[in-house]
Amino acid sequence: MIELAAIIIGVPFVILTGIWWYHERTKESGWIDVAWTASVGIAGVWGSLHGHEEGAGPRAWLYAAMAAAWGLRLGAHLFARTRLAPDDPRYAKMRQVWGPEKAPLRMYGVLVYQMVAASLLALAVTAAGQASDGPIGMVDIAAGLLFAVSWVGEAVADAQMRAFRADPANHGGIIDTGLWAWSRHPNYFFEWLCWCAFAVGAFAGSVGTILAAAPAPFLMFHLLHNVSGVPLLEKYLKATRPAAFERYAARVSKFFPRPPRSVL
Repeated sequence: MIELAAIIIGVPFVILTGIWWYHERTKESGWIDVAWTASVGIAGVWGSLHGHEEGAGPRAWLYAAMAAAWGLRLGAHLFARTRLAPDDPRYAKMRQVWGPEKAPLRMYGVLVYQMVAASLLALAVTAAGQASDGPIGMVDIAAGLLFAVSWVGEAVADAQMRAFRADPANHGGIIDTGLWAWSRHPNYFFEWLCWCAFAVGAFAGSVGTILAAAPAPFLMFHLLHNVSGVPLLEKYLKATRPAAFERYAARVSKFFPRPPRSVL
């Protein structure tokens, strides 16, 4: 257990400290999110597979595969985006506000916060994978199906957004078709749903594994709905296309998908 704790805490610390060092020399902050995703995925896979008395069984491999699939899909998406724009506007704005003297230490403080978040998410994967060394059961099937829905849903939402942005006719507009007609942030909704799947998987074990995994969906909802996801994007849309966003917001749910409203 000490080894697992060291990996869950140590992997995000090492990777994100390394990316902070890289950022301070290049100011290419877009790679921070790529590195954060990698840290969660690596720590989660390791935590699920290691520490079993008789080696990792099918359950451990199931949750490790889920964590790897999550990390590879999101990491590839962020990698492609960062190649086009290496400096993330959010972090660039932070550096501007803080000034050159305070920015390095304060940026590392932001990454410490991300280290904690990464460790809590990796802990959820570990709890699910370590919950039982028995065979795959109904709880695991339910968790796997929930994860599959979330993985496919987020991939489809991202693909629909890429197609929308690639069409010059949509420049300056707001996507309101496909999944984006049911939720203003379907990619964030399905990302949150993914972490619900790991919390479900922990129910195959003890109260301890349930409690270890429980913070993950609450943390992800808070980050996406209240901190770095929905608020920043909607603030930008309100500032750049206020009339279109007002009409869009009147019809489409903010987060949880539902059929669009009819607005007279």
